[in-house]
Amino acid sequence: MDIISLPVEFDRKKIDGRYRLVAIAAQKARELAQGNKPTIATKARKVTTIALQEAIYGPLDYLVGEEAKKAKEEARKLEFKRLAEEAAKRAATPGELSELEKDLKVYLHEKEERQKKGLEDIFVEEAPTEGD
Repeated sequence: MDIISLPVEFDRKKIDGRYRLVAIAAQKARELAQGNKPTIATKARKVTTIALQEAIYGPLDYLVGEEAKKAKEEARKLEFKRLAEEAAKRAATPGELSELEKDLKVYLHEKEERQKKGLEDIFVEEAPTEGD
């Protein structure tokens, strides 16, 4: 397997600087680590090496400036919305609780019952007995 030698040579018309190259490769490496497939054929195994090769040789598109800021904000909104939907779905399906959540529910239920009984003992008057 070939090791990418430093300094890395890339097309200055495609990528305008080393920092941008690193940023693009880092984002692509995250995507590859999450399970996305590479867009180019390579013998490399490490996601960072594959990402760097894709950034240099592959057909990657990237945004800069205001377009990038807007796209990043939109991605955050979509991620938040997805997480909120997942949380709502989990709350709607009580059968899929973890063991810890089940134990916690039992504990809270028992604690609530003890508190109710304690309050009932305080506020319920005892009936007088016949000898009184």
